[in-house]
Amino acid sequence: MSSTSPLSEDQFQCSICLDVFTDPVSTPCGHNFCKSCLTQYWNSTQHCHCPLCKEKFTKRPELKINTTLREVADHFKKKIVLDKPEVLCGVCTEEKLKAFKSCLNCGATFCKTHLERHTVRTLKNHKLIDPVENLKNYICQKHEKPLELFCRDDQTYVCNFCTETDHKNHNTVPIVEESGEKKMQLVKTQKEVQQMIKNRLKKIKEIKHSVDIRKRNTEKEISDSVEVFTALMRSIERSQAELLEVMEEKQKAAERQAGELIKDLEQEITELKRRDTELEQLSHTEDHLHLLQIYPSLCRPPHTTNWTDISVDPHLSVETVRNALSQLQKSLNKELTKTINEKIKESVDVTLDPDTAHPYLILSDDGKQVTHGDTEQNLPDNPERFNQCNCVLGKEGFSSGRFYYEVQVSGKTDWDFGVARESINRKGKIILTPQNGFWTVWLRNGNEYEACADPAVLLSLREELQKVGVFVDYEEGLVSFYDVEARSHIYSFTGQSFTEKLYPYFSPCPNYGGKNAAPLIITPV
Repeated sequence: MSSTSPLSEDQFQCSICLDVFTDPVSTPCGHNFCKSCLTQYWNSTQHCHCPLCKEKFTKRPELKINTTLREVADHFKKKIVLDKPEVLCGVCTEEKLKAFKSCLNCGATFCKTHLERHTVRTLKNHKLIDPVENLKNYICQKHEKPLELFCRDDQTYVCNFCTETDHKNHNTVPIVEESGEKKMQLVKTQKEVQQMIKNRLKKIKEIKHSVDIRKRNTEKEISDSVEVFTALMRSIERSQAELLEVMEEKQKAAERQAGELIKDLEQEITELKRRDTELEQLSHTEDHLHLLQIYPSLCRPPHTTNWTDISVDPHLSVETVRNALSQLQKSLNKELTKTINEKIKESVDVTLDPDTAHPYLILSDDGKQVTHGDTEQNLPDNPERFNQCNCVLGKEGFSSGRFYYEVQVSGKTDWDFGVARESINRKGKIILTPQNGFWTVWLRNGNEYEACADPAVLLSLREELQKVGVFVDYEEGLVSFYDVEARSHIYSFTGQSFTEKLYPYFSPCPNYGGKNAAPLIITPV
């Protein structure tokens, strides 16, 4: 055990002899005692019960030594011996033996041999303490009597004679009592210090977590920016690089800030742990006078920083991105308008295929609208039809070139659409990912937009979507979604590899008792 070990003598103390365990044994109720102490205790009682919790045992338990606890207790005994400075007998004339006790009445320290005469009746009532070197500090210099009392009025140590003279009528209590109260205060202070350590460790965890979130957000922003610029802004690569540099520099600054905060927190934790160790050791000391002498300095709160309102912002600064993008906005709008106009030139006439529609879906006569009905229709379960998910495909598939179509989504709380390859699974549960042959976006709960990638990508949109454009470049492996009303880009799947026909895909989702009853409408471009 190191000197900073949180283990204390109380944890290895037999409650019968009040000393560190010797050959410890355990009772069925889980309490530990010296084997000899417990045996003698049970030999002297009529009923067999635990000396600590008083639980009765119908049959006297067989006592077996807890070898692990014995090894730890023996190790702790050695540590106590090593930690305590050796005090020598003050009476030995030749080779001075190790002191056993100090007598406050005699003002001397004795080895075991020289202490024997204290067993006689005249010396039997002398005040004996564990051996100390500075014995004079434990004796009243005025009356040469043991300092056995503490004057709370004058905050000093006094003997019995002092209470009849200078400290008459003062509030005095036995040193042991005062020391006990101070120990309780030390334990309270220790708990406060330990809580401060926990709070700082928690703060470190929060800061690291904030940095991780910040990093993921930064990576997402960078990834989104790359997609936008790759699909739409090849002509402004230099501006893109400047934006990324700003974002990455902010991330580095956040990491530097976090590193400095963590360093300060760890320094405080080290100091608090040192204070915790001191408090732990002193809360079990029998040197009451020494405890009272240093108590005022120990109970002063350590000088620490108030970390309550200190944190690292896990979110990328809106102002940072806004300032970086403000210079790009005009050229972006111009380029985006040009891009959407080019996409519109690729528009196709999409019509829904009733042979693929789930039985709960209702298609309009012109094949341009789909809603979710309240009853299941009696339709043939042909191989093309979806039988579990509320989906429908367009009639025409595309295996080359470019195509574009627009869908009105206003008034709905849930929907998903995009494109799907011809060989998708149409029976049973469907998971919308490119790996499964779906390139889609969706809306859930009225305001949660998501690109169904793997993993899914949350979409932060300024306004609620009313009409969405879908553009596919088969050879380029590109599927892009646009906010038609705002003439802005939503999301792009890039770098895809298409090897079979792609079909427009739609799902109006359940109507949820009328809350999502509005149709998905394929509108003219």
